Amino acid sequence: MMSEFLNMGGYAAYVWPSYGLAAVVLWLNWYLPRRQHEQLLLRLKRQHRDTGEQKHDPRS
Repeated sequence: MMSEFLNMGGYAAYVWPSYGLAAVVLWLNWYLPRRQHEQLLLRLKRQHRDTGEQKHDPRS
């Protein structure tokens, strides 16, 4: 019974890779924007820190 399900009526070679590809695409749709957001936050924090140092630097 389980082997029939996994075989998908003879279409397993098409069905399971499709599920795998869909899972990869869903993961990328979650991961890439999250990574980009974190990098943007780091860049903004760095810019804020650098501009703050320039304003308070007595040598300038």
